Amino acid sequence: MAGSPHQASRQRRAKVMTAAAGSAGPVAVPLILCALLAPSAAYVLDDSDGLGREFDGIGAVSGGGATSRLLVNYPEPYRSEILDYLFKPNFGASLHILKVEIGGDGQTTDGTEPSHMHYTLDENYFRGYEWWLMEEAKKRNPNIILIGLPWSFGWLGNGFNWPYVNLELTAYYIVSWILGAKRYHDLDIDYIGIWNERSFDSYIKVLRRMLDSQGLQRVKIIASDNLWEPISTSVLLDSALWKVVDVIGAHYPGTHTVQIAKLTEKKLWSSEDFSTLNSDVGAGCWGRILNQNYINGYMTSTIAWNLVSSYYEQLPYGRCGLMTAQEPWSGHYVVESPIWVSAHTTQFTQPGWYYLKTVGHLEKGGSYVALTDGLGNLTIIVETMSHKHSTCIRPFLPYYNVSHQLATFVLKGSFSDIPELQVWYTKLAKPLERRLFKQLDSLWLLDTGGRFTLDLQEDELFTLTTLTTGRKGNHPLPPKSQSFPLTYKDDFNVDYPFFSEAPNFADQTGVFEYYMNVEDPGEHRYTLRQVLNQRPITWAADSSNTISIIGDYQWSDMKIQCDVYIETLDRGGVFIAGRINKGGILIRSARGVFFWIFSNGSYRVTGDLAGWITYTAGSVEVTAKMWYTLTLKIKGSFSSGMLNGKPLWTNIRVNYPKNGWAAIGTHSFGFAQFDNFHVEATSS
Repeated sequence: MAGSPHQASRQRRAKVMTAAAGSAGPVAVPLILCALLAPSAAYVLDDSDGLGREFDGIGAVSGGGATSRLLVNYPEPYRSEILDYLFKPNFGASLHILKVEIGGDGQTTDGTEPSHMHYTLDENYFRGYEWWLMEEAKKRNPNIILIGLPWSFGWLGNGFNWPYVNLELTAYYIVSWILGAKRYHDLDIDYIGIWNERSFDSYIKVLRRMLDSQGLQRVKIIASDNLWEPISTSVLLDSALWKVVDVIGAHYPGTHTVQIAKLTEKKLWSSEDFSTLNSDVGAGCWGRILNQNYINGYMTSTIAWNLVSSYYEQLPYGRCGLMTAQEPWSGHYVVESPIWVSAHTTQFTQPGWYYLKTVGHLEKGGSYVALTDGLGNLTIIVETMSHKHSTCIRPFLPYYNVSHQLATFVLKGSFSDIPELQVWYTKLAKPLERRLFKQLDSLWLLDTGGRFTLDLQEDELFTLTTLTTGRKGNHPLPPKSQSFPLTYKDDFNVDYPFFSEAPNFADQTGVFEYYMNVEDPGEHRYTLRQVLNQRPITWAADSSNTISIIGDYQWSDMKIQCDVYIETLDRGGVFIAGRINKGGILIRSARGVFFWIFSNGSYRVTGDLAGWITYTAGSVEVTAKMWYTLTLKIKGSFSSGMLNGKPLWTNIRVNYPKNGWAAIGTHSFGFAQFDNFHVEATSS
């Protein structure tokens, strides 16, 4: 055993240098001690004058909305592997924070997430999948920070599209979600938001009082998950508001804050950011803002939208997650480069560490930050992301230049005696040069006076750290990618469903849940039911009719069959549909072929969800409270439909769209049930 850390460091250095002399690996260590270099820019890392702001962690959002929808359908072991890459410490992204949508039954970007309260006196803390996701994250990292934020507010508007009609009721709705998380899932929610990217009102004070009255003093409030203003000014002008807001959270700040936000002396977070295709350009965006959000804007937490691209890719913002998992039918997933860019920070820091005051920009482009735990550990992250390869989806990124440079760093203060730094490296480049989170030889500082120099090229990321726990985790390669099955059936016969939603159905307006007809001993005892009877307080432009999509966007010719049951007398109606070409926040303008029947004894065939384009219509023997079988056939430019196996209409011309998903849905927000769904399709 070595007699001291310095001796151990010298011994490891000798071993590595001896090994390196005999073999040169594919990646040369781009670190050269300063004695061998020409003059270079010098950057001092020093804690002698105290420390900077406390670091609050790096995280991601599940929701806003339905972005983890397909993840729950993955078979094991692939589902657990995906979760490992996201949450397991010292393995992959190793996230410090998980922020989830508090489901409100409304369309919130890529779908709807069910509320724990569909209506007054209704409480159910097992709907949806966010509870499960938080539990799984907590299993892997017991210290993960949990945040809840509402986008939509279900039935609370009392006829108005506004959650602040009854402040006490809205606060109760949110506090009940927090209490339910603890009671039913043993989850402690750490932070709660107000209303995603919308107004904040005096409701914040009411929420704080109700939290305190329920013994939830530990739950902190983030406001307002929108822009820096007007919340910053409101906090400064209202002392009571200042007392109850713990964090000012802004979305897509472009690494900058405003002076008045700094004057509040509150924690400043980029509480939603990234939202960019998870290619290497997206990874460059993520690497740049993780450093520069603090350097330029004193933001001590950055939270990505979204956690995992686990929704149909043709929905809005397809593949804008840290990794991709959108094929539960095949088990295929992709560990994208933003996972490893995250690891450069998350695996070598923890919430409660502190930034050094001595952080900043590099002379020829790029940036560096340094953090410490105050116990002798130091982590330095250096990035040189070029403008071309780090453009985020928003906001606009002004032009800047990055060029080759030698950067010398000097460790001073309590860090001057650090003997050794572990080195992790990423290069976002052409395939032959590309490296993701590769551990390089350690850097020894015993004889350098705490100085070392990096030879920096464009689009590189370095982490230099005293921590030795970093790891590039891996699982066996997942199965190969496959298209959605061309033949798909679901009879919804699940006695005790673990999740409230049927696999692969993605609700776009309304909520479709497993349902048991207690009084039906026959084949329709177990069904899928649309459970909303009123339009929720919306965040996006929900359609006037409910709809859930399924399948492959490339489907062209298809036969869709489903048993349907209208529950609403006179005004009720249901449809099955094919070639649905839009979803998410664009759902109101969805086109396709829609086959409707109504409880007033009529049918319609329309070319759009809104019902503006009518192909044909007529009378039919249909009433509420009876089961019917609908069949829709679309082949080429023609479609036909059957009711209970008998032709109802034939050879209706449908020239547009040429392809899209299958779907089921209801007229307006009406109760209805679906059973024995069956689709046979061909791709375009």
